[in-house]
Amino acid sequence: MPKRILAVDDEKLNLRVLSGLLRSMGHEPVLADSGQTALEMLGPDIDLVLLDVMMPDMDGFHVAKLIRERKDVGDVPIIMVTALSGKQDRLSAVEAGANDFIAKPIDLTELRVRMGSLLKMKQSQDQVKRYQAELEEMVAVRTSALRLALENLEESQKTILAAHSETIHRLAAAAEFKDEETANHITRMSRYCACLSVRLGLHKDEVELVEQASPMHDIGKIGIPDSILLKPGKLTPEEWEVMKKHTLFGARILGSSNFELLRAGEIIALSHHERWDGSGYPKGLAGEDIPLFGRICAVADVYDALTSRRPYKEPFTDEVSLDIMRAGRGSHFDPRVLDIFLEHFEEIQDIKRRHAD
Repeated sequence: MPKRILAVDDEKLNLRVLSGLLRSMGHEPVLADSGQTALEMLGPDIDLVLLDVMMPDMDGFHVAKLIRERKDVGDVPIIMVTALSGKQDRLSAVEAGANDFIAKPIDLTELRVRMGSLLKMKQSQDQVKRYQAELEEMVAVRTSALRLALENLEESQKTILAAHSETIHRLAAAAEFKDEETANHITRMSRYCACLSVRLGLHKDEVELVEQASPMHDIGKIGIPDSILLKPGKLTPEEWEVMKKHTLFGARILGSSNFELLRAGEIIALSHHERWDGSGYPKGLAGEDIPLFGRICAVADVYDALTSRRPYKEPFTDEVSLDIMRAGRGSHFDPRVLDIFLEHFEEIQDIKRRHAD
């Protein structure tokens, strides 16, 4: 294949001779009569440079150094064409970045041999560059495809999680509906729990988990007879023992799951009626033996129960409700969780207003 050879010499006669020699070998000569012109004409399409040493303004050594400093053509083969034959001149040519040198007057056979090996080297370098470019493009395409696949997977996971959450929410709503509570009770509960979790410094994943799982706290009421669940008056001791089993029923419904959200729901269903002093149910846990999610849910659930209408009571005011809750600090409620609740009560009130029945 013919190659484009840049011949650089300040003597026009020498350029004509070089042009003739290159054409006789089947190559395409590109002629420059100065170092500056050569630098301007040099591009990635040039396969080799024949560079005269002795030129005014900018000699061949300087031109070679400038070529080697360029990123686009810094690896182009350079043959120094010189009448100098001293050892120091040859060393200077090598130091400047020349690959080879040839003495004047130029011999056609010698020129062909010296150019041949360097052109093969250049051809190999170009093949490697093309391969690297193709490889980089392929990697970029694969990376883009992988990123798109991950985005699709993430979107699918979000859709699945949303479907799971909605199913759980509707199941929890069924339990609340049986208890004549509203779906807004579930929403308020989850928002209260999320607010408290954030203020307690929980990780965002834990905040999201307790927000999604807290609506399942009373899911076990599905298993409580309506005669007890909807009784307008005070429950008998026997009825109260049945009512307390909704925590166990909820844990049984949600238990033995590999799904983290359901496991969190199981913990909340089982522990949200435990009390800080150990007088709660179903296990009589005390203090920090009660899971944190259960302690958070206890505060949120009691506040919403106090301020909501029930078959057996009218809603209490915030003032009365907070007095009742303060009285339960350290007995019913985790003191730290209750303190956070009271400290950020304006946020709780805002949630209550936005999700009123």
